[in-house]
Amino acid sequence: MSESPLRGFRIGVTAVRKFEEQVSLLERRGAVVEWAPALSQAPSEVNEAELRAATVEVLSRPVDLFLATTGIGMKAWFEAAQRWGLANDLVASLGEAEILARGPKSVGALRARGLREHWAPESECFEDVLEHLRGRSLEGLRIVVQEHGQSLSIVAHALRRQGADVSTVTVYRVVSAEDPGPIFSMIDMIVERKLDAVTFTSAPAVAALMAAAGSTGRREELVSAFQNDVVASCVGPVTAAAFEMWDVPTIYPDRSRLAAMIKQLETELPSRRSGVTIALVGDHTLLLHGDEVLLDGAEVKLSPAPTAVLQALVADPGTVVSRRALLSMLPSGTAGSEHAVEMAVARLRAALGAKAVQTVVKRGYRLAVSLPGAPDPARARPGQPT
Repeated sequence: MSESPLRGFRIGVTAVRKFEEQVSLLERRGAVVEWAPALSQAPSEVNEAELRAATVEVLSRPVDLFLATTGIGMKAWFEAAQRWGLANDLVASLGEAEILARGPKSVGALRARGLREHWAPESECFEDVLEHLRGRSLEGLRIVVQEHGQSLSIVAHALRRQGADVSTVTVYRVVSAEDPGPIFSMIDMIVERKLDAVTFTSAPAVAALMAAAGSTGRREELVSAFQNDVVASCVGPVTAAAFEMWDVPTIYPDRSRLAAMIKQLETELPSRRSGVTIALVGDHTLLLHGDEVLLDGAEVKLSPAPTAVLQALVADPGTVVSRRALLSMLPSGTAGSEHAVEMAVARLRAALGAKAVQTVVKRGYRLAVSLPGAPDPARARPGQPT
């Protein structure tokens, strides 16, 4: 495997938590990274009356198994119970249960109240907590799940299928990022196929992205991009499940870990889009791999408009593409006239050579490929532009 297996690929990152680590892992593997936080770092407060009602319901009968998912959630729950005079009862009730904790922060919040976890995954991934329960008989057990900023109704349903009696407690809900600008820009990049993949480490991030796309009227285009061209990479099955209602295909690793997600992309992206080599007239070789364009082995730097034209022409080398079709493929913000196409073609010729792109009068443009039966620009009729 190359030391830079993701060189030439552009990947979007939506995470807030540990985003620096994820960006670093991707960049060390050669990827160009676009970061747009989908969520706020500060949780919003839930309706206290609803939390109190859920607490009273938890205390109404014995708990067999308790799943603690966040440190901030557990701390907030205990503090609220303290205000209501129910803290001692809550600690006593959970103390009688088998406790599974998602990570060290939830472990710390539990131990601060004298509670001890029976098991916690090294990964800090909630998916691994669920994996720990798969294959185990849960028939007749009462399970309480502290939600980690999102609805875990799907998880509760899965546990009920194993025979459990499940209650969920919503301590807080995560909210979308305060500044929606970056996520709106990422939506545009996805729709315009400027990203090869986007990573998701939580289901709320998926929901926030879809909500933002809906608010701008681009949700249908976003879904289409994920269904056809852009890879939705998830850290695990619970995150991936948030895409199911949109019929968006996803990939996720066998083990729900950040490093495993990145490793999967190292093999998935190159296999989906291997390099394209085209022989041009004049014994020149054009190689496209990811965002890289190489002419006779030398890297060619292209701005967005000529890049869009080149991508359209290489889709079927030697075939004529009309000016109108090329215009529709130019990046948003480009002047909406055929003159913009002419300018993009001129810049492409300047980068690849004047004879690399052939003008077909009254029809459009095509790459001047060196293939049997392909037109040779050197033999064009006198006066015909090339």
